[in-house]
Amino acid sequence: MDKPQKIYRIALDAMGGDFAPLNEIQGAVDAYSAKSIDLDFEIVFVGQENKIKSAMKQLDMKNLNYSIVNADEIVTMDDDPTIALKKKKNSSLYKGIELHAQGYVDAFISAGNTGAVLATSTILLGRINGVSRPTIGSFFPSDRELPVLVLDVGANVDCKARFLYEFAVMGSIYFRNMYNIENPRVGLMSIGEEASKGNEIVMETHAMLKESNLNFIGNVEGRDILHAQADVIICDGFTGNIILKFAESVLGFIKTKFKTFANKNIFNKIIMASFYPIFKKIFQDMDYQKYGGVPLLGVNGVAIIGHGKSSPLAIQNMINRAVEQCQKDINEKIESALNPQNMLQKSND
Repeated sequence: MDKPQKIYRIALDAMGGDFAPLNEIQGAVDAYSAKSIDLDFEIVFVGQENKIKSAMKQLDMKNLNYSIVNADEIVTMDDDPTIALKKKKNSSLYKGIELHAQGYVDAFISAGNTGAVLATSTILLGRINGVSRPTIGSFFPSDRELPVLVLDVGANVDCKARFLYEFAVMGSIYFRNMYNIENPRVGLMSIGEEASKGNEIVMETHAMLKESNLNFIGNVEGRDILHAQADVIICDGFTGNIILKFAESVLGFIKTKFKTFANKNIFNKIIMASFYPIFKKIFQDMDYQKYGGVPLLGVNGVAIIGHGKSSPLAIQNMINRAVEQCQKDINEKIESALNPQNMLQKSND
């Protein structure tokens, strides 16, 4: 007899984004409408119940499996991350993560304050055994079918070599399981491909990764991200956040240039129109909505963080990523890989 299908409960911070709660609710409705038979879930909307119910009147909710947990406070984008922990314990962000910590839900997603999600998740959920620092990873488009995972992109500005090594392990496990790639290539961001290039932390990390069982290909440079020279690229959060914010500006820059070119004369408009299908596909690959949110790896739970301006499509994909991560037991695999006894055994093999 087949094992009953598990229904994953996903806590959704309904007040976290710039367009909350309407985009969050629409994204959940779309995710449920499009779900495959093996992605069954219930959405737990956490936030101001009156505003959630008011937004729901604008949408068709009859097919969505959901519940609502009231939370009167909101953690804004301008709030210091510690505010959520110390002064806004009745916020949608804090309550949603608390539900996860207490086992009432299987995952938490938010398009709200990234720093607050990171700090609150780390305190309430705790770290996976063997993890020194949780890390935030982000997907970047590439000139192949699969994206490139870069981490850290802002959670840890200053890193020790040990932290970067753990990011590599977590990133490799996440990429392998989410994309069914048996042995993901891991690269270390530096200022040159040679092992001697980079600061002391980078060179120490290079030595650790070279001795590991990871598929470490050596140092990579910024130009290698879009060319997918590695599946997973490791760097400190200062470097990663600069890369991320620059990448987020590229799509808007290109669109503005194309519009300026097209508006010069009718001939340019005709040229642009003829290439529109190609441009549309390129823009889709570069759009953050395609990837939804970024995973917070290393906490003892599943947390997906989205862009503050997340559209319903981005919310939909965040929900899908959260369910998939639950299904694949990513955290258990990370804990096993970073268990000191297992690492010692591997080094002796």
